[in-house]
Amino acid sequence: MTAEHGRNGRNGGFGTGSGTGSEVDARTVRWGVLATGGVAATFTEDVRRMAGAEVVAVASRGEASAKAFADRFDIPRAYGDWAALVADPDVDVVYVATPHSAHRAAAGLALEAGKAVLCEKAFTLNSREARELVSLARERDLFLMEAMWMYTSPVIRRMTELIADGAIGEVRTVQADFGLQGPFAPEHRLRDPALGGGALLDLGVYPVSFAHLILGEPDRVQADALLSPEGVDLNTGMLLGWDCGATALLSCSVTAATPSTATVTGTAGRIELPSGFFAPDGFTLHRGGRESEQHTAQSPLAGMQHEAAEVMRCLRAGERQSPLVPLEGSLAVMRTLDAVRERVGVRYPADAVA
Repeated sequence: MTAEHGRNGRNGGFGTGSGTGSEVDARTVRWGVLATGGVAATFTEDVRRMAGAEVVAVASRGEASAKAFADRFDIPRAYGDWAALVADPDVDVVYVATPHSAHRAAAGLALEAGKAVLCEKAFTLNSREARELVSLARERDLFLMEAMWMYTSPVIRRMTELIADGAIGEVRTVQADFGLQGPFAPEHRLRDPALGGGALLDLGVYPVSFAHLILGEPDRVQADALLSPEGVDLNTGMLLGWDCGATALLSCSVTAATPSTATVTGTAGRIELPSGFFAPDGFTLHRGGRESEQHTAQSPLAGMQHEAAEVMRCLRAGERQSPLVPLEGSLAVMRTLDAVRERVGVRYPADAVA
């Protein structure tokens, strides 16, 4: 399909920060969704229910898939190739929901076209690709953010505030896991090295990002894993260490349904997050000599709306990155994921690209 010209013959303007004041604050942010899988559907459904947001276009590598997705969510335009979507003048920001193996290409295409980008996690296949995207966004003066929705959760933000205020003293240990039962057939994308298969990038990115949120980039990385015949990790354990004396014990699996909980323990107490720690409804604070405290955070938003709201806030404010999901943090996480893969012997074809 051919893109219609922008409203009143202009581009949305968020990419280069044009416009100021209340007009920008009130402007509807127009989303283009790149990919049509499950996470794209969840994100689209959530954004469609938000005030000040509109999904105006979707793209896939096949027009039939894009058209079916557009019909399902009442999206005005469907494109059978990515280039047409990023060229659409009515699109202010592109949400990249492809497999990790295509994040560099898809997000890079959008940035080259002058579009702001929200890119799913894991941010890229490796830290080299992540650096390339961040450099491109900075060169083009464009907004870029990893879709680490955990960081935008009001509950997680409340937890980090309490930790920063000394509620549990000095952090000493972080524990987190994320595992699915499986098994996955050899032809599944989670078994394909070319698609960034394995537990680490799909699931392990959450425990690793959680530890980074609490303690920053580790000084030491140790890891062990069960590898598939194809050479991707099926079950991975990680031990991260910091010079301050803190440690993180993390795991991910596509062979076992782990509790998927998280705990942060300090010298004066601990915080426990329930199953699904990356999108919690609340957490429990334990401190010596006191009754356990249940903490929640009230918000009119839910699901993936928190990350979408942060993107739209940044665009309206003319910011090029989110303080909640900073680009340097995404780069640091990718460095840790690279280190884990190096320790366990997982290599992707993209790693060999100079």
